[in-house]
Amino acid sequence: MKQTKKNWKGTSTKRRNTAFFLFVFLGMLTAFGPFVTDMYLPSLPTMTSFFGTSTSMVQLGLTASMLGLAAGQILFGPLSDKYGRRSPLIVSMLLFLFSTLACIFAPNIEVFIALRFVQGAAGAGGIVISRSIATDKFKGANLAKALAVIGAINGIAPVSAPVIGGAVLKVTNWQGIFAVLFAVGLALTAGCFHFNESLSHSKRSKEKLSHTFVLFKIVMQKRTYMLYVLQQAFALAILFAYIASSPFIIQEHYGFSPLAFSLFFALNALALMGGAGLSAKFKRQENSVITSCVGMMTCSVLLFVSLVSGASIVLFEGLLFVLLFMLGLTLTSATTLAMENAREQAGTASALLGAASFLFGSIVSPLVGMGDILVSTGITFVICAAASCLCGWAAIHGHTPHTAVINNGVC
Repeated sequence: MKQTKKNWKGTSTKRRNTAFFLFVFLGMLTAFGPFVTDMYLPSLPTMTSFFGTSTSMVQLGLTASMLGLAAGQILFGPLSDKYGRRSPLIVSMLLFLFSTLACIFAPNIEVFIALRFVQGAAGAGGIVISRSIATDKFKGANLAKALAVIGAINGIAPVSAPVIGGAVLKVTNWQGIFAVLFAVGLALTAGCFHFNESLSHSKRSKEKLSHTFVLFKIVMQKRTYMLYVLQQAFALAILFAYIASSPFIIQEHYGFSPLAFSLFFALNALALMGGAGLSAKFKRQENSVITSCVGMMTCSVLLFVSLVSGASIVLFEGLLFVLLFMLGLTLTSATTLAMENAREQAGTASALLGAASFLFGSIVSPLVGMGDILVSTGITFVICAAASCLCGWAAIHGHTPHTAVINNGVC
């Protein structure tokens, strides 16, 4: 009689995970990144008092988590190709539980920042492996449905995370937010043990793990691909600058409550989603990138003027809404164009694209907390928008439309 229970690697079982379980499980894994970075945003101002430190030091916790999310994708992607999906997932979730619990009892801001890096790296395992599991388990229409669920949650999670965080903050403190994250981690850990391995031994990478990382060098030598990666990374740096500065600008400068801030955040997330949706209407994705770059540059300059001149919340929020809408245009278009130029190493290219965005975000997040946060935020917006425009122009100017035949990433 055949064994029906799975072992640690999940390879000796007759039972299969249902499609419903997989959709829910993959969706929760996908939402991990936004919840790790965004859920505690409403509590940032109160954490400066709790730890007796500066705004910039508290924002380093956000920086550390994004650095972890970048490093974790680079690490867990190749690991899951070589050792399967289940074991790296379990390791990443156990690491997440440990780091989240440790964050709650962090004795000082320095320890908290270090733990946030570990927490981000652990959360990245769920993000990068969830896409691989979907590809392993589904084909055709079912794969499209799975990726649609993942895509929808990618849009909903950034909206819901700060709203939930703001609601939790009404009844508890910042440690309560991390306690909620710990509970979510427990649920996902249980799901990992229930999950059946999706990558058979025959399909796993037979190369040495060190050779797998050589693919990153090959991808980085593709000029047009890297220009689109940089164009999107600079654009997303604007988003992360907004994420790091908005709790202080809206709550301390304009005097709104944490819950009101989370509602502002939700409204602006809808702008991002709207821009991403509109990008699909362009016949050529290059035109979407051009429109996005011009819009981001214009709005960034106007936002800088509004911030330093003490403009009303209505003008500030209106300009910010348009800026994020324009940024949304680039999220889909630049990703499509980048991946078209690195089709032969799609998995590695995807990991590098995601890692670069979080890396750039980790750099700009503490910068907006230096000096006058209104001035530093405005300057960061303008510099990142200008750099994004330059990279976009260089990428488009240097090759023909992405519908043409691509040879080694250069047309």
